[in-house]
Amino acid sequence: MLLHRHRELCERAVDALEVAAGLEACGISDRTAARFRHRDVFSLAEELYARTPRGEEPAGAPAPAAPAGRAVVRRFGCALLPGALGCAAAAAGVPGAGLLAGLLAAAALVWPGRAAGGRFPLTAHLFAAAAAGWAAHRHGPALGAALALAVAPGHLTAVLYAARARRRLAGSRALDEFAARARPLLAGALLLFTAAATGAAALVGAAPATAVPLAVLLFLARLLLGHGAHRAPVAVALALALVPVPAAVYAAVAGLLVHAFLALSRASAHARP
Repeated sequence: MLLHRHRELCERAVDALEVAAGLEACGISDRTAARFRHRDVFSLAEELYARTPRGEEPAGAPAPAAPAGRAVVRRFGCALLPGALGCAAAAAGVPGAGLLAGLLAAAALVWPGRAAGGRFPLTAHLFAAAAAGWAAHRHGPALGAALALAVAPGHLTAVLYAARARRRLAGSRALDEFAARARPLLAGALLLFTAAATGAAALVGAAPATAVPLAVLLFLARLLLGHGAHRAPVAVALALALVPVPAAVYAAVAGLLVHAFLALSRASAHARP
């Protein structure tokens, strides 16, 4: 019965971990797995994956190509572009340079959410652009340049976080075990990005108390959207950042941080798209 209900998931999965993440997304917990005489969801997923019939691949079929190094370099180059353009525009005294840099940073940090199986919410993207642009307009070009410079370390941190989370998922044998491993990893990624954003603010002379919280907010939005989290909390937090009160951004970061620790501690957030 269970195999029939989740047959499509099991056939599409590339390994048992994919099945475990999918089962968790469907609301199946370790307690549910115990009713099927399995110690946890991972054990149940292994049996379902093993029992699912698959057609034989044709002999001599080419192995899946590894991601091209050229594509990796191109993505990193795109992450460097906002910082270069933002700083150049600010240095040249281009009118609206701060606004332009803020919009570039919002686009580059939040846009990768589109990779999450087409679940990219345009509303959250618009709120991110509005929050960054409004902050740059209020606080000057330096803040926009700081946000733009933070895009490259944000890209690298997000890629590193995704890879290490996937590795920890592979080494976990229960959902609670993975959650316990995932939370310190997220905290480490946030600390790493916060340090990079602080350095970017210092480099261009922006006030860290203003630039860093907004950069962290955009980075959290990127992580959540990129890992398929619900869009509503992200949009609400970004909308809150539009309130012209310093405490509003801190409140938005705190709220989104709680959501991130809950959402990104789930195995289903780290399944391959």
